[in-house]
Amino acid sequence: MHRRTLIALAALATAFVSPLALSQAKEIKIAHIYSKTGPLEAYGKQTATGFMMGLDYATGGTMMVAGKKIVVIEKDDQGKPDQGKSLLAAAYGDDKVDLAVGPTASPVALAMLPVAEEYKKILLVEPAVADSITGDKWNKYIFRTGRNSSQDAISNAVALDKEGVTIATMAQDSAFGRDGVKAFKEAIKKGKLVHEEYLPPATTDFTAGGQRLIDKLKGLPGRKVIFIIWAGGNPFKIADMDLKRHGIEIATGGNILPAMVAYKQFPGMEGAAYYYFGMPKNPVNDAMVAQHYKQFKAPPDFFTAGGFSAAMAVVTALKNSKGDTNANTLIKTMEGMSFDTPKGKMNFRKEDHQAMQSMYHFKIKVDPAFAWGVPELVREIKPEEMNVPIRNKR
Repeated sequence: MHRRTLIALAALATAFVSPLALSQAKEIKIAHIYSKTGPLEAYGKQTATGFMMGLDYATGGTMMVAGKKIVVIEKDDQGKPDQGKSLLAAAYGDDKVDLAVGPTASPVALAMLPVAEEYKKILLVEPAVADSITGDKWNKYIFRTGRNSSQDAISNAVALDKEGVTIATMAQDSAFGRDGVKAFKEAIKKGKLVHEEYLPPATTDFTAGGQRLIDKLKGLPGRKVIFIIWAGGNPFKIADMDLKRHGIEIATGGNILPAMVAYKQFPGMEGAAYYYFGMPKNPVNDAMVAQHYKQFKAPPDFFTAGGFSAAMAVVTALKNSKGDTNANTLIKTMEGMSFDTPKGKMNFRKEDHQAMQSMYHFKIKVDPAFAWGVPELVREIKPEEMNVPIRNKR
């Protein structure tokens, strides 16, 4: 064949390929896998709202970064580990996403971690909490903007750990619950932990567990506290067992606003929260709160802030990498990276890719203007005050 004809055919072939190649090159595809349905649906939906709102804010309303359009593909894991695992594999393999964000539940996250390693692509975990995600089950493709069980537990220990305090814990029998109690126990230095009560995650009748807790604490001198680590449901039903008669208090971390309606029964209750919209004072939080009120006529919630933070991390990383989505480039970019969030600055710790962040010591106040118990800020607990263990084997 004539050389000129070959060149012409090559040019024609390029003309057909280029638009598709260019359109793919001009997109950054992100899979957001979360509990659209299932037991943690409320948490998942807030994360999704926050994530999209955060992308909008971080890109100045353009949904573009480094000249590329951000495309988000949402998938529902229903809170099921096998479902999450297969959805992530399909997102990486079939949808050819550049990175993934999620999931809501810790057991789903633990099932997804090896998939990220197999496909050699980033999984940014938000909001699953179990320590093992950035601990012994971790791999280098995993980053987490959500707080881990240790950050929850250590901040609550800072709030509760005083001389003469006797503590019993009540937690879900899950990775979330057991990791939380383990970290809390390690962080208690002055008080005394006398009992750990684990109950099935879907428990609705707390009578038997509550009775065992009362039996362990009643009659002991000094301040007596049941520290609750729970996701979903209403573990505060144990208060119906007349804990006051035995001088027993309840303590817990922050939660979503509907769950904090139950906190109204416990004015003065102390704990530490990941987020409450009235606590952080910074421009990102101000913008998120204002936008959320405008859009939903209500304040943003616990997991809305988490989704927003994940979006800020993604866009910051992509800006810094100039749109390069190669996993090794992103890992180098994100290790040690600081980024703005509604909670202020966060920083990905190089050793385990856990976002180091502030927590908030609160005391519950009853305010008739709010349907929930209002967590009043006692003080911000800075990342450097929390000795968060590095639990991976890197």
